[in-house]
Amino acid sequence: MRPQFIQLIADYQTGDPAFSEVIQKLTLLIPGVTVIPTSVPRFSTLATGFWTGQLASVNPVPDMVIYTNTAPRRDQTGSRTRNEGERLVYAELDNGVRIIGVNAGYCFSFVKTMISKFVWVNVANRGSQFRSRDFYPEAVAGIIRNEPKWIGSRIGPDTLPEVPPGKLAWIDGYGNLKTTTPKSAVSFKLGQPVLIELNGMGRTAYYSDGTFAVREGEMAFAPGSSGGDDPFMEIFLRGLSAHDEFGNPDTETQFRVKAQR
Repeated sequence: MRPQFIQLIADYQTGDPAFSEVIQKLTLLIPGVTVIPTSVPRFSTLATGFWTGQLASVNPVPDMVIYTNTAPRRDQTGSRTRNEGERLVYAELDNGVRIIGVNAGYCFSFVKTMISKFVWVNVANRGSQFRSRDFYPEAVAGIIRNEPKWIGSRIGPDTLPEVPPGKLAWIDGYGNLKTTTPKSAVSFKLGQPVLIELNGMGRTAYYSDGTFAVREGEMAFAPGSSGGDDPFMEIFLRGLSAHDEFGNPDTETQFRVKAQR
């Protein structure tokens, strides 16, 4: 058996010792494991789902497992008993990637069409504020070892929500805005000026087939580096930050793009 590789996606903040605790627990249970942490904004199931889809479909490592924990506990608005939250689920994709994560919001939406098996995980979902350290690593380790006791009843992937159109999925380190709009949903002509309305502001951009097809200081609406064969569109301000230009909008903010006359 090859050394296990786990992509850990969670809404702990960058540098939060919560990552250290979960990685330490996984390493205790799975000696020799390699765990790569990715931090997403707190409670953002959209960002969690975006990176789950990207890591699962672009250059997946053989036998890779993705372990996600973004649990905003929005499935019920009332008080919770013993920190109960959304339940842990397990998905197998048609490319062999396995995903274990909390079934919340859009966490599985970006891989919805790739799921070949989708089940509840037989693990405690209440009794700890830190389920992703105290309970879930045992399930991750057990599923990796193909222990049947962790596998619960099947769920229909059709119960998962679709990826919402026209939202910001990620803000990268350069201030580029990665969106949930795939290239296939766009019908502008190359070089056509468009109006992007975001965060109460409107800015002119140019539709292009590559983000550097605009001049320094111009904005592009172009296919980005994420999404595989049908890449997601990005809002890109060459040499500057589109995020700053639009007043620093949060992930999951809605935007609109329309042709400019």
